[in-house]
Amino acid sequence: MNRNIFLLKYLQKQLNSATRKYSLKSDGILSVKYMDGIKTLTMTDQQTRNALSIKMMKNLIENITMDNDNPELRVIVISAEGKVFSAGHNLKELSPLTEKSIHEEVFKIGSELMDAIIDCPVPVIAKVNGVAAAAGCQLVAQCDLAICSESSSFLTPGVNFGIFCSTPGVALARSVSKSTAMKMLLTGKAISALEAKNSGLVADISKVENLDQTVEVYCEDIKMKSREVIKLGKQFYYKQLNLGAKQAYRIGGNIMVKNLQLPDGKEGINSFIEKRKASWTHGMK
Repeated sequence: MNRNIFLLKYLQKQLNSATRKYSLKSDGILSVKYMDGIKTLTMTDQQTRNALSIKMMKNLIENITMDNDNPELRVIVISAEGKVFSAGHNLKELSPLTEKSIHEEVFKIGSELMDAIIDCPVPVIAKVNGVAAAAGCQLVAQCDLAICSESSSFLTPGVNFGIFCSTPGVALARSVSKSTAMKMLLTGKAISALEAKNSGLVADISKVENLDQTVEVYCEDIKMKSREVIKLGKQFYYKQLNLGAKQAYRIGGNIMVKNLQLPDGKEGINSFIEKRKASWTHGMK
């Protein structure tokens, strides 16, 4: 029985290795690349300024969720071509001439996209080089980490056009201070990369020419950690955001105990005690 389990795991590993590197186009608006545990989703619809149309959001959801059970997947990076990371929802789909059912679908799928990022077992990083507006800013704020170029800017301009950015405000309220969030939501004015960094919207700023390298360093750093430990920790992080502090501490203690029972939890403690580099299984045992 144990031999059969070992064989199944071996075959799965070989299958995963066969898909370790691939590149493809998805409907001409999203480029997908996967190499050495890092999946990069690049929005390429410059004609609409990488608008988060229903089609774009469905493509993002599909590619964020499709490899969730692949133990070799370690990080997902969302980036974009052109000077605009994303201009937000496609306003043609929100036009007064469009049926209410389409409006409802836009925000339903938008919520599903945010859920996909939250539920993803690996970190999702936004790599921003340009303008992130409205739902585009929401996408950045919802990612686990955001890294941007010095020339990037962030705004929620809906109020200027009679549409308060309520759903982007959900992500902003959980990423930045109340004053910064309300400044953006009430005035519709942009904040700079530096303001975004100081407010907590982005984790790091890089020169444009060094952006790829900066993101790669974060990815490689994450890859050095245990996938199963990160998965457990990320799940609890988002769960505890909706709890009171006392309840969060109680549940958090149980999660820490559960972490210590994981094969990689045990390995991490042993490697520290024995003063050696940890050898992670990433949940394969």
